[in-house]
Amino acid sequence: MIGIKLKRYICSIRRIKAYYMYRHFFKRFIGFWISLIALICFSPILLVTTIWLCYANKGAGSFFFQERPGKDGKIFKVIKFKTMTDERDENGKLLPDVKRLTKVGQFVRSTSIDELPQLINVLKGDMAIIGPRPLYVRYLPYYTEREHLRHSVRPGISGWAQCHGRKSITWTEKLNYDVEYVENLSLRMDINIAWTTIKQVLARENVGVATSGTNDFNDYRDREWAAQGRQDLIEKASKAVEKLNQQKI
Repeated sequence: MIGIKLKRYICSIRRIKAYYMYRHFFKRFIGFWISLIALICFSPILLVTTIWLCYANKGAGSFFFQERPGKDGKIFKVIKFKTMTDERDENGKLLPDVKRLTKVGQFVRSTSIDELPQLINVLKGDMAIIGPRPLYVRYLPYYTEREHLRHSVRPGISGWAQCHGRKSITWTEKLNYDVEYVENLSLRMDINIAWTTIKQVLARENVGVATSGTNDFNDYRDREWAAQGRQDLIEKASKAVEKLNQQKI
C-alpha cells in the first residue's frame, strides 16, 4: 500500500516537473525555432503577398501594427498583413470595413495568410505559436478575475478556443476555453491544437473574412451587466477604457 502511494507521489512530481519545464522553457524554445524555420519556408509567400497587397491597398501599405495585451498584460504591437484600404468619405472618416476590404485582402484572410507575419512576434518573444489569441487592449477592464488568467501565458497565433469555432461560439465560451487552456497547458495539448488548426486552414473551416466591430466583447459584456442591473460595473469599465485611451495620447 505504501509502495503504491509512493509511486503515485513520484509520478505526480514528475508530471509537475514536466509541466513546469515545458511551460517555462521548452515551449518558448520550440516556438522560437518553429517560427524561424516557418519564416524561411514561407518567405516566398510573404514576399509575393507583401507586393500584392501594396498594389491592392492603393498605397496604404502591406502591414499594420496594432497594440494588444500580451503575457502579464504587457502591451506589444501585433504584426498582420493589411487587408483593407484607407479610403475615407467626404468628411474624412474611414469607410466601413466591408467597403474597404479588397478582393485580395478577402483571399488573404480566408486562407489565414494574414496571420503569418505574427511569426515575427513569436521570434521576438511577444507571442507563442499556440496560446489564447491576443485581443484588443480596450477589453482589459471587462474581464472577470478568472478570465484575466488568459494573460498568464504568451498569446498565440492559434488557440484552444479557435479549435472550437472562431465565430460560432459566444464570448463567454471563447474566454472559458482560453482559461481552460492555461489551466491544462501541455505539449500534448499544443500539438493537438496545432494539428487541428492545420486541418481547419486546409479545409477552410472556422476561417472567414468577418470585419471588426461586428460583435465587440465590451458591448457583449455591457449587455450582460445591464441585464444583471450592474450599472456600476459598466461605469467602472468605461472609465478604465478612457484612462487607457489617455495613456496612448
